[in-house]
Amino acid sequence: MTTPDASAASPKDLFRRAKVSAADERVFIAKLLVAYGMWTAGAALVLFVEAWPARLLGVVLIGAMYAHWLELQHQCLHHSAFRRARLNRLVGVPLGVPMLVSYSHYRVRHLQHHRYLGTDQDSEFFGFDSRQPVTWSALVRETFAFGRLAAAVADISRCWAGTWSYDIGQISKDREREVKAEYRMFTLPILAAVALAAFGHGEVVLWLWLLPLLVAVPLHFLIELPEHILCDNLSTDVLHNTRSITGSWFSTWYTNGNNLHIEHHAAMIVPINQLRGRHELTLAYAKHTSPSYPQFFRAIAREAQANARSARTRREKP
Repeated sequence: MTTPDASAASPKDLFRRAKVSAADERVFIAKLLVAYGMWTAGAALVLFVEAWPARLLGVVLIGAMYAHWLELQHQCLHHSAFRRARLNRLVGVPLGVPMLVSYSHYRVRHLQHHRYLGTDQDSEFFGFDSRQPVTWSALVRETFAFGRLAAAVADISRCWAGTWSYDIGQISKDREREVKAEYRMFTLPILAAVALAAFGHGEVVLWLWLLPLLVAVPLHFLIELPEHILCDNLSTDVLHNTRSITGSWFSTWYTNGNNLHIEHHAAMIVPINQLRGRHELTLAYAKHTSPSYPQFFRAIAREAQANARSARTRREKP
């Protein structure tokens, strides 16, 4: 596919649909192989190397992959990874297991986010409200929001008790059955972890799951943070309410194209690997863009610092 010339193309080209091709499927499968391969490398470091620096590197690598897997799951839930819907779900469900993220629950909430972005009905699955003021306390609280894992455990319990229900609007009976089945399925890895610990193999659970979550939860928040924060959140125009970051090949790979978020919201069923070809249009027409993640995080730090100074000034006034 040729890259559109922003001087000749119109913003409408940013919204152009594209179907998943066999080549797109192969690209996604390659991403999966890399992601699972890197997890395997991390597991080998923590299980078979005694040196602490190597084991800590393994923990970071595993945790980084758990956050990365959610970005791959995100592509699956848009049905832009594979041509068959069932295959998207079959591959997408396991990607959320380490962080207890139900594919079907995430899907219905996230598609609602796409539909209602810029309105009072917008509600993203992971709960961070990008419309709140940027403060140091909010950033720290959301970076280390391990309570989301406890909320997932509560959902598991409600599904077994038969009291779980969708709390943001309505969903079909089929979707509700899928969500409940996935949360119940999460019981298996939890019971397996308990059994391993009970039989004296708790270190395996610690190194392969619990410690990596200390890395995965903050990393996932940092991946998600740039999407809509400090944008025009009262606008329903994706060219104003969403941010894209040009980034490097590494950041584009690791976030699975989440840096190209305007492009994604403009045409959410377009395979992620096709979005880079639309980035020049975004730079030409969109309001909120950043050249790199360091530049974006510096802007967030400046905003948090400015809000902290304003708060101090208000407190000091007689």
